[in-house]
Amino acid sequence: MARYGVESKLRPAKFLEKALEFFGPGGVGLDVMEQGEGCARFEGGGGHIFINVCEQGKGSEVNLETREWDYQVKQFMGTI
Repeated sequence: MARYGVESKLRPAKFLEKALEFFGPGGVGLDVMEQGEGCARFEGGGGHIFINVCEQGKGSEVNLETREWDYQVKQFMGTI
């Protein structure tokens, strides 16, 4: 399991929208197991991704936890 922290210029809602596009059925193809205010959880392929987003200034502070999807998480972090 790996954990990553990143800051984004995007607001939390917009960040989660981008995460759903990237990791969800239309992107990487993971199942959306949870989607709420400030968090999202994806599962598939024997692993998971959990994202927790908090507003910070004009952007967001983001924590990502993953198992089996490190490469894709690093790709996503490079796009935000």
